[in-house]
Amino acid sequence: MTNPIAEARADGRTLLTEVESKQLLHDAGIPVTQARFAAGADEAVAAAEEIGFPVVLKIVSGDIAHKSDVGGVALDLADADAVRSAHAAMLEAVKATAPDGTVDGVSVQQMAQPGTEIIVGVTTDPQFGPVMMFGLGGIFVEVMKDVAFRIIPLEQRDAKQIVREIRGYPVLEGVRGQAGADLDAIERLLIQVSDFAWEHREVAELDLNPVIVRPDGALAVDARVVLAAEA
Repeated sequence: MTNPIAEARADGRTLLTEVESKQLLHDAGIPVTQARFAAGADEAVAAAEEIGFPVVLKIVSGDIAHKSDVGGVALDLADADAVRSAHAAMLEAVKATAPDGTVDGVSVQQMAQPGTEIIVGVTTDPQFGPVMMFGLGGIFVEVMKDVAFRIIPLEQRDAKQIVREIRGYPVLEGVRGQAGADLDAIERLLIQVSDFAWEHREVAELDLNPVIVRPDGALAVDARVVLAAEA
């Protein structure tokens, strides 16, 4: 089994690809969607058939940070023909919107069921070390800045507190007849991410955004890992 951190170091990179990030987190027991790298359309179809339809395609490029902004994401692809069409359309769109970007291939991922979006992140503070951020995803984090922070490592009581500190906590409890999110799964995820960050101090930044939370669990559908620069 490959070591994503070792591969990135060997390539002189500090930013792991999404596929590498997800492999690293999956190996640590953190719930993430399956992801396979595909260099071309045939590989993408094979990966989709292995994972199981429906799937998501995402562009893989070290030059493109926000994939959806350049047409680099295609959702809910139900069969091989849909994967081939989306692959061709994606490459054309990315070439038009980011002509200077180098495209390595695509990431093929399982399509997650809808739910409430949250964000879980880790940054490294020069004074306090690794710090966790938690909040609701989507507009709540981008516009309202509805997030809470804790110094890592987290204890169980920290995980319970940080979930309940955000203003959007009632959304997780369930509003207007909607089922609430699995709070135990969220707290378990926070502890897992905390333990991972504490044990892997070479990881300078970690973003899980979004994590889809439902009444029956939590699943990260996007992941980003940045390594600390080597001394």
